[in-house]
Amino acid sequence: MLGAVAPLALAIAQPTCLVADLDPAGVAYPSERSLRDLVAGGPRASELRPARRGLAVLRNGGVSLAESRSVVELLIQNWPAVVLRLGGPSGDVPAPFVPVRLLVPGRLFPPQGRGVYQRVSATRLRLPEGGIGLPPAPRRAVAALLALKQPGPSRWLRAWRRVWTSSW
Repeated sequence: MLGAVAPLALAIAQPTCLVADLDPAGVAYPSERSLRDLVAGGPRASELRPARRGLAVLRNGGVSLAESRSVVELLIQNWPAVVLRLGGPSGDVPAPFVPVRLLVPGRLFPPQGRGVYQRVSATRLRLPEGGIGLPPAPRRAVAALLALKQPGPSRWLRAWRRVWTSSW
């Protein structure tokens, strides 16, 4: 769930942002066109620039980063902000990599260095050096994001803005 919601939350923290899904095995975001469509047919000029403010999502369609690299680089050059959804750490990503991890009590998910840490309870746990901690996610905000709708204001969404101003 975190792998599907985190890219959307990060994107919504910007006035205009594109989420491009680079995880061919991940949950399919709903969108009219896919990254595979752009790779196969070449992107139209209108798809390289935002048509309006807000969130835009480009589902994967079963294409790898290697296959889509040139299209992804064009999107990064032409959109004011782009979030690339990866299935996990990936080698040669053409953008800063921001790991998003759970921060929960116990030893099942120990903090692993710099990254964004999603708390699942109000418990205060120590963040690793350079980590950004997010408060627990409101259910309404998560439901809105999964429906690709603008969630109402929340402390959780405001916390995502810090990711854009940190150096990765």
